[in-house]
Amino acid sequence: MSNNTVGIICAMNLEVEGIVDLMENVTEKKIHGVSFYEGKLGNTNVVAIECGVGKVNAAISTRMMIDMYDPCCVINSGVAGALSPQVSVGDVVVATSAVQHDYDTTGLGEPKAMITVNGENIINFPMDEELSERLAQAAAKLADTRVFRGVVATGDEFVHSTERRLAIGEEFSALACEMEGGAIAQVCYRADIPVCILRSISDDLTNNTSMSFDEFKVMAAKKTVDVLSAVL
Repeated sequence: MSNNTVGIICAMNLEVEGIVDLMENVTEKKIHGVSFYEGKLGNTNVVAIECGVGKVNAAISTRMMIDMYDPCCVINSGVAGALSPQVSVGDVVVATSAVQHDYDTTGLGEPKAMITVNGENIINFPMDEELSERLAQAAAKLADTRVFRGVVATGDEFVHSTERRLAIGEEFSALACEMEGGAIAQVCYRADIPVCILRSISDDLTNNTSMSFDEFKVMAAKKTVDVLSAVL
C-alpha cells in the first residue's frame, strides 16, 4: 500500500474490531502472530492492528507496521484510566504528548521518564497537532462526551490505586494512563512518522478496579471507533 495509508494501533480486540467492521474491502495478513487488517474507511486507506497489551508489544507492532506499510501517520486508539478528578468515565482524552511514567534512570542523576532518542533527551513525546485537533473536534460532537487535551502517561502497569493515579497525574501533569501510547510515540518519533493518541476513559478515580474496567471498556472503545469513523 502507498504511503497515504493511515495506521491504527489498538491494544485489545474489542478496540480494533469496531474499526475493522467499518472498513471496506478488508484483507487480513498475519505476521509473527499480529493480524494486519488492510482496507478502506471512507476514502482513506487504513491498516489496523491489535498489538497486544504493554509497551514491548506496542513497540514491536508499530515497527512492523512502519516497515511494511510506511504509513503517513499512526493513530493509537483505545481506552485509558483517569489520572485526574476532572476526567470521568466516558470522557475522551486526545493527547498533547506522551510520557513513559515507569521509565526511571534517576539513579544516574537523570530526570524521571527522560529517554534518549537519536541523541536527543525527551520526556514528553509530541503528537501531530493537526490530526489531534481533528480528532478532538470529532469527539466533541459525540453525545454526552467531554473532550480533554493533555498528557497521556504510559507504563507497564494497570494502575488501580487512586493514590498512585493521583501521584502519576501530578508528577507528569497527565490526564490519563494506559500501557501502549508512549511506546508507540517513541517508535514513531524515531522514524519521523506523525503520531497521535486517542483514548476514551474506561475507569476513573472512583471506578478503578478490574470489574469497573470490564464494565465500561466496551462503551469507551465504541467512542474511539466513532471518532475515527468521523475523521477518516
